[in-house]
Formats: sequence, structure tokens, C-alpha cells
Amino acid sequence: MESVSEKIGQIADLLKLLGLSSYESQGFAALVYHGVANADTIADSAKIPRTSAYKVMESLVEKGFARFSEGRPRMFKPEELSTIRARYEEKLDQLFMELRRLEEMLPSRGEPQLVYTITQKEKVLEKIEELINLSERELYISTPQVREIRLELKKAIENAVKRGVNVVFVVPYTKKVPPNVMVYRKDGLIATDAVSDRCRAILASPDLEACGYTDNPSLALHVYQFISMLIETSSGGGNEVR
Repeated sequence: MESVSEKIGQIADLLKLLGLSSYESQGFAALVYHGVANADTIADSAKIPRTSAYKVMESLVEKGFARFSEGRPRMFKPEELSTIRARYEEKLDQLFMELRRLEEMLPSRGEPQLVYTITQKEKVLEKIEELINLSERELYISTPQVREIRLELKKAIENAVKRGVNVVFVVPYTKKVPPNVMVYRKDGLIATDAVSDRCRAILASPDLEACGYTDNPSLALHVYQFISMLIETSSGGGNEVR
């Protein structure tokens, strides 16, 4: 008979498709099993280190997979599964709508449709830095990994701003952004998308371990349109100077 830990492991593998890390996937599956639990209980059921469990649960709250109660010890409960499903169904609908538009529009133009795949986080960040350095007019970046980009690519972003590039970030509500950029707030971001001057673009995995890069203007325009949709449904829009 299948054990609870085996079932949690199987479901955790599937949850990674939603952009959750290994620990987050295991923690969320365990939380659904318990219904309500503290971080220590989740650590035991999910087979993750107790020292990491609380941060994992906080991350699940931030990403909209869990909620917490006040008091000590802090208790966690899963977000309504129907709410999570609806959120990702909407994202999938948007994705496949864009894919259908690509399928219908690009072949008729007769343009090369090259997307270069890059793996390893260091190389992905180098490619994003190259994209920033090539920007002359505008740069749009939508990412939940803003801290890593802000710290690793600080100089490139600063130089783009000094060149007069209109730098726009779409990031979750609690994330700090680089100085002197336009920022829009949007929770539930999964991947990192960036587009430069509407003629080159990057789509990176949630952990920045892989990305697709294109300098095809037609493909880049679709990335720009997708980020524009995020902006239309986001909160605010203003310069944030830190």
C-alpha cells in the first residue's frame, strides 16, 4: 500500500510544474495533507530540514499557496485549491492564446523564428545582462526573482538608466527594485520575461537555470505584449527610488 510520504513525493514532483522549488513542492503537498499545521509538522511530513521549513512556508504564503494565522506557534493552512487552480488556468489560457497567435501570424511573414536555449544560472544572468546592455530606448523585465537580478546586474541596470533607457519592472508587492526605475506590482509571477526595444527578448525558467533568447522582432513583440497585459492588471506604476 502506498505510504503518505510516497504520495507527497509524487505530488511534489508535479507541483514543480507550477514553479515551486523542491522544498516548496514537498511542503505544500504536506500542508494539503494536514489541512492545518505548523512548520515543524510540515518539516517532518515533507522530509525537509526543520531549519528551512519556516522560510519555505513563508514563501508559499507569499506565492499565494498558503495562509497563516497569528499567534505562537504560527499555523499554516493551504489556500483554497479552486483558487490556485483558477489562477493557473488563467495563466495557461493567456500562454496558449499567445502561442496560437504566434502559430497564426509568424509563418506568413517568412522570417526566421530562432530561439536560442541557454542553460545554467550564471549564463542566463549573463544573457540578461547582455540584453540590458543592448537596450537603447526601453527595457521591460517581469520577474519574481527581482532580488537576484537587482544584485547581480546592478551596474548594467544603473548604466541603462544613465543612458536614458526607460527601465520598467513588474515584480511582486514585497520585492525591492533597483533605483530610478518604473515599477508595477503584480503577485503570482512565475517565470522571468524581459524584452529590449521590442526587438529582442528572453523567457527564463522560475529558477533562472534555463532561458530562451530571441532577436526576432516578431517574437520579441509578443513578449512585450504579454508583459503589457501584466501591467494592465497590476497595481500602481511609478518611480521607486531606494
